[in-house]
Amino acid sequence: MSDAQKAFIQMITNRLGRPMPASPPVHPYKGAPDFWRTHALALEDKIALFRDNWQKAGGHFCRFATMREAKQFIVEKAAELKARQFLLQNQPELLALGLSESLPDSTFTVWHPANRDVLLAQAAQADIGIALVDCGVAHTGTVVVTSSENSGRSVSLLPAVFIAILPAERLRTRLGEALAAYDGRELADFPAGIHFISGPSRSADIENDLTIGVHGPGVVFVLLVG
Repeated sequence: MSDAQKAFIQMITNRLGRPMPASPPVHPYKGAPDFWRTHALALEDKIALFRDNWQKAGGHFCRFATMREAKQFIVEKAAELKARQFLLQNQPELLALGLSESLPDSTFTVWHPANRDVLLAQAAQADIGIALVDCGVAHTGTVVVTSSENSGRSVSLLPAVFIAILPAERLRTRLGEALAAYDGRELADFPAGIHFISGPSRSADIENDLTIGVHGPGVVFVLLVG
């Protein structure tokens, strides 16, 4: 600490009538308290809490027993929205749905690191983006999506509508549980980005004018499967 800094702090302590601190204060606590670290909910309670918080943020929620039922919802929603351009994350579970066979008049683009500029242009024109998300957080009504060279952030960012498929076993109670998955990882093993999505894109200015869908999808669905 420089002499000027010491003099500044000394002035403050004199005004407060306190002695100049000789050492940093002790902080015996780190992170969340124990009662919160151990807080957990049963699956059905997690689902109910997630649904309520997600919907409060403006998101749409549907629950299905199987991926087949989730697929049928996507097909019907595509017809309702007159969607023709789809952008899919490159995930085996999504490719196995066979959406292109059920929607033969639509164009399906699967994210791939090659031809990135072409993919970004297609993503910007996509009506619906679909991804299997890494996990969901009940207490915040959030889905967590990671991005990497093989998992484009654009899938959940650029299309007008984003459909997040969330397996029930990936639903967590607390945000800390989602982040714990990255504890102790080497830098090379980290994803390029960890993205937290809580409903549609919401933008507001200093005059409290709220606009939906300016910096991301304006309509967001979570299809919980299980």
